[in-house]
Amino acid sequence: SGHGNPMSWATHPPKDGSVWIGIDVTKFPKFSNDGMYPVCIVGGCHNSQFNVSVLNLLKLKDIKTIYYHSTWSPESWGWWMTRKFGGGSIATIANTGYGYGEPGEDCLEVRGRYMELQFFKSYSEGKDMLGETHASGLAYYMDKFPPMDDRIDCKIVQQWELLGDPSLKIGGY
Repeated sequence: SGHGNPMSWATHPPKDGSVWIGIDVTKFPKFSNDGMYPVCIVGGCHNSQFNVSVLNLLKLKDIKTIYYHSTWSPESWGWWMTRKFGGGSIATIANTGYGYGEPGEDCLEVRGRYMELQFFKSYSEGKDMLGETHASGLAYYMDKFPPMDDRIDCKIVQQWELLGDPSLKIGGY
């Protein structure tokens, strides 16, 4: 979960909304987890946004918005994480738009946090092919929250993207 944009992800420690802990794309070159590649699940907003480009900086009339929303990144946070050689992740699942959450005690039972957990539910049931695990997580979400009943649930399903090889066997052979 947490907060994100195409260039960074961050969150707060429990009960301390003033401190930020996170990572941005400038830190990825320092990753050194060679040979130990996780599947990264991140629920922040826009972490895998597609329409980012350095060329967005040429849109001078919108420069403040482009800079603030970090749409001037050469690639999204999710793709930077996935394509990092000698580190990073073997795949990343993240939002291409807003990552919807729900505050309060039920935060894990609805919206994006519920979606994130469905990947792990699928894996715990023995689904270890990345694409199947991702797809069944989406299906579990849609079973509980039919996307045609609520626009937000529909958007959550549409923007929960897998960046990586869906034929990958999680954990290897």
